[in-house]
Amino acid sequence: METPKNIKLVPFKGEYFPQIHPKNQVYLHHTAGAAEGEATFRGWDNDKAMVATCVCISRNGDIVQGFPSNAWAWHLGLAQKHFAARNLPYKELNKNSIGIEICSWGSLKKTDKGYQTWAGTILPEERVEVLDKPFRGSLYYERYTDAQIKSVVDLIQYWAYMYKLDLSYKEDIWDICDRALEGREGLYSHASVRPDKSDAYPCPRLIAALKALI
Repeated sequence: METPKNIKLVPFKGEYFPQIHPKNQVYLHHTAGAAEGEATFRGWDNDKAMVATCVCISRNGDIVQGFPSNAWAWHLGLAQKHFAARNLPYKELNKNSIGIEICSWGSLKKTDKGYQTWAGTILPEERVEVLDKPFRGSLYYERYTDAQIKSVVDLIQYWAYMYKLDLSYKEDIWDICDRALEGREGLYSHASVRPDKSDAYPCPRLIAALKALI
C-alpha cells in the first residue's frame, strides 16, 4: 500500500522522542483551536512540553507530519489515577501508540451571537456539527471537514497495513475503554482513556467512513 500522497513533512525540532517503538494503537485527537497543521507544530515546538502527535490534519485535508510514526511523543496525558479508576495497572501507552490530531475548535457553546468557541470566536453555522445527543457535555462541535475525514481514513488504512494492526471501528471508543487502557491493539479516541477529554467527538460522517473500512 502506498503512503498517502497529501503528507507534508515539516521541520520539528525535538518535541518528540526519536527512539523506535512497536505500535499497536492509534488515537484520534482534535486540537481545540484555530490553527492549521503547520501552525500547530510550530506551537508545539515553542512550548517545550514534549507534547505532540505524529500528524496534524488541516481543514483542507493536508496531512502535516512532524516526526516518524515509529517514534513517539506525549499525547495522551495519562497518570496513575486514570488506570486506578478502572482497577488497572499503569501502562506507558504513549510509546506504543500513534496520534492523529484533527484541526478543529472542538466543542462549542450556542449563544445569542451564534456558535462560540472557548476563545470567543463565532463560527458560521455551516462549520457546526449538531449531535443527536450531547457528547462529554456538548451538543455542538466544529465540524470535521470531508477532506479531513478522508485523510484520517487513508492514514488508518496505511498504518493498519504498515504495522499489521486491526484498526477496525468499535463502538466503545467514545467513552472510557478498558481495552485501550490495557494497551490492547486497536483504534481509539482520546476520550477512550481520559474522562475530561472530548476529542475526537463522535462525528457521524467519520464513524460511517471508519465502518466502511471493515
